[in-house]
Amino acid sequence: QVQLVESGGGLVQAGGSLRLSCTASGGSFSIYAMGWFRQAPGKEREFVAAIGWNSNRNYADSVKDRFTISRDNRKNTVYLQMNSLKPEDTAVYYCAADRFGAGAAAEGHYDYWGQGTQVTVSS
Repeated sequence: QVQLVESGGGLVQAGGSLRLSCTASGGSFSIYAMGWFRQAPGKEREFVAAIGWNSNRNYADSVKDRFTISRDNRKNTVYLQMNSLKPEDTAVYYCAADRFGAGAAAEGHYDYWGQGTQVTVSS
């Protein structure tokens, strides 16, 4: 069983930056693809970014060139650096783990989920 804990959310003005972290425990972190998803009020959860066990990266078009996903296997942690934030980035951000995954965008690939961290971008 893998436990995921997100941190780093908060309130930021449009154009600002935040870095989210997700730390895993209870499994072999290096064999998991890690994904970030988000859910805005009244909307379905959507894919943001993912990084495979082999560090292959995948981004949603809406965040490409603004967000960067990375991982530190020594710290069992995945990061999401978010720059040039927009009010439409406001959402609860979730990290997820996919055993031996390549960084898929579909939620069904992911076996474990964190509780989420709130990101609010003011205009």
